[in-house]
Amino acid sequence: MTQKKKSGSITLEVLLAGCIGIVFVIALSTWVLSLKEQYAGGTAYSREQMKNLLGDSLEYQIVKHFYSKEALLSFQDSAVHEEQQEETNSSSETASADSDIEIQKIYGPTYEGYMMLVHNPEDLSVAINPYFAEGGAGPSLDEYVSYYNAIGGLNAGGFEDVNGKGDGSLASGIVIHDGKLISGELDAYWPMICITYTNRLTVMYATGQQMLDWGVRDAVTFQPFLISEGQVVYQSGDGNYPNLSPRSAIGQTDDGTFLLLAIDGRGPSSFGATYEDLISIFQSYGAVTAATLDGGNSTAMMYNGSYVNTPVSMYGSRNLPTVFLIRAEDN
Repeated sequence: MTQKKKSGSITLEVLLAGCIGIVFVIALSTWVLSLKEQYAGGTAYSREQMKNLLGDSLEYQIVKHFYSKEALLSFQDSAVHEEQQEETNSSSETASADSDIEIQKIYGPTYEGYMMLVHNPEDLSVAINPYFAEGGAGPSLDEYVSYYNAIGGLNAGGFEDVNGKGDGSLASGIVIHDGKLISGELDAYWPMICITYTNRLTVMYATGQQMLDWGVRDAVTFQPFLISEGQVVYQSGDGNYPNLSPRSAIGQTDDGTFLLLAIDGRGPSSFGATYEDLISIFQSYGAVTAATLDGGNSTAMMYNGSYVNTPVSMYGSRNLPTVFLIRAEDN
């Protein structure tokens, strides 16, 4: 090999190594920045990752620039405690699992998540912030589940979230509960996710008055819609945050089974999903209707006393104005 060819080969190898290094640094930086939630105050670590974050690891050396040593130790202690509690709950869940509910782990190239199938549609309903009337902060999902004695739940509609500091006291758009307008105006049009008195999921742009006239039992406001009457209605560019993100969504099959979806994101093992990913997931389950719910830091799913997914904040769910709850068998 001539010196010129050899030099060219070395240059190419150096360039290739440099490109790989740049991609690694960008990916690592993106991951690390996602750990510090500016407004929700949590990390995107799973419990196992928090427990195993070693002091001599590269991740620890980088993350310690964001958190004090005491804070990291506190996170790890909490992670170990949560894991122990989860093992206890898991064993009891196996013995008392509701046959009308299935929870399936799902995977994609950029995400991990969970699909909860509620086979009895009568078991699902919208629960509202019990402190709406006095303008109080919304409960977290675990507080909703406890307050209403439910077996499980998923966060639902959007809420006013100025600078990421919303407390769930003020819902976005319109909220209807048990056939009554709880929040919003009767003559304003909003993108509505509705459950009728016949337990059918529908999505529509409508006013509060129209929904009441059409027999809507429960409704929350959010978009984009994904599937309606068996057809994909989502168009590229609809909705906010179209890139990879934690996601919550709801769908229904033709036989009435409700599909509750929670996709983890902003973490090293799950970056998140796109709207197109959600459509593919719901289609694989045979959904005839599907719509997105409030995602990001709000994404949270619970069953039998434990969080099913890993919320962005290690402290669990945000304060929420509305949630979907699954009633327990004894309710």
